[in-house]
Amino acid sequence: MADLQRIVDELAARLGRPLLLEDRVQRVVAYSEQSGAMDDIRRDSILRRHTAPEVRQWLRAAGIHEATGPLRIEGAPHLGLLPRVCLPVRHADGLLGFLWFIDADPPMSAAQIDEAAAAAPALGLALFHESLASGLASHRELEAVNGLLQGEPDAARQLIEAGAFPQARPVTVQVARPRTAEPDDALRLALEQGLLTLRRRLSGHHPLHLVRYDHAVLLTAGPAVSADELHAVMPVPVVVGIGRSRPALAEAAGSYREARHAAEVTARVPGLGRTAEWARLGVYRMLTHMPDQELHPGLEGLLADAQYLPLLETLETYLDLAGSAVATSRALRLHRTSLYYRLQRVEELARTDLKDGGERLALHLSLKLARLSGRYLPRDSHGSS
Repeated sequence: MADLQRIVDELAARLGRPLLLEDRVQRVVAYSEQSGAMDDIRRDSILRRHTAPEVRQWLRAAGIHEATGPLRIEGAPHLGLLPRVCLPVRHADGLLGFLWFIDADPPMSAAQIDEAAAAAPALGLALFHESLASGLASHRELEAVNGLLQGEPDAARQLIEAGAFPQARPVTVQVARPRTAEPDDALRLALEQGLLTLRRRLSGHHPLHLVRYDHAVLLTAGPAVSADELHAVMPVPVVVGIGRSRPALAEAAGSYREARHAAEVTARVPGLGRTAEWARLGVYRMLTHMPDQELHPGLEGLLADAQYLPLLETLETYLDLAGSAVATSRALRLHRTSLYYRLQRVEELARTDLKDGGERLALHLSLKLARLSGRYLPRDSHGSS
């Protein structure tokens, strides 16, 4: 309920007029501080937490259940009802509630109605989340999941005791991270919408979720759900990282750390595709913990000058293929003589010796680390580890 009340209060402050939010059967869910024009219907709704039957009938006849956008409703003096503006609150085409404004002293402007309509999707998500929370109020569920991902010992117990997650099932965490968009409220809303849609489909997996500043988190009982499903419900393009399953909900923080790192790697290394499992990241599991200053000193100059990009791509492919000139020539469709020339140029410019196993290892790790940091952006997409 905390999210609903916050959205209601912020919207009322922006519009400079009071409002009231009801669920789909017209029980009062939240309301702002009331000032200005008010009638007995509004007072009774707040005091009794529901709207009188004769008023509900009048408003239903006005078309509130069929409306898909803002609806102006004339006053009904015989009921003591002042004019209203009603905004139906929906999620995935399902009616979840109504946002009400008294349309008098003065009437609402078109700009005010547009701003209120823009807030309706966020209210719809919050109402939908309330309906999904099993046993816990939605804000308490979010607090418990947040604590769980931070390793707080009591969070798992709260969720299990409330029936939100089964006690004897393992847990797997997946993280969805937007590919390009900068984090903002609209992006967070899109991630929330995608996860709530998926939760409705995955009830048998006992899903839980949380949306953070720049990524979304999905927890499920048992193995990870299909990443294709997660991609399909997201309104924005994302990369997905999957952590290893843990035997108990209390250990979800470990799976979350892995999933988040896997998503970060996938975002930085396009060749890995749009989904990566932590267990299959290979060398990138180690490199995510290394500072990008720890590069082979001979590569610094090559990385700083775009003209050397073909040399770096050739070197990486050669090292990826265990130093096989035959396989590298085939992979790059490059004549063997041209390959040897490029490798010789690398040795000269980087002041290295490719016959030295230690040098090859240092160069190989440095190229992968440079991929992660964004200093090396090859034109190919092999991205192997």
